[in-house]
Amino acid sequence: MARFYRYRLPPWARNCIIVIEKVTLPICVFQLIRTLLFPTSLDVFLLGALVGLFIAFYLEWI
Repeated sequence: MARFYRYRLPPWARNCIIVIEKVTLPICVFQLIRTLLFPTSLDVFLLGALVGLFIAFYLEWI
């Protein structure tokens, strides 16, 4: 299994990953509130994808 090393990327790509990592939690919270108020299939799928992305950053898979 090839490990993803973010430090081998160009500086602009590393900055993009850092920004996405920092913004993921607030977007997850907003999406959770939206899903609780107006549940649709798209909202549930989007929340699952965002939570998966957040967990991947938290466990340093990305």
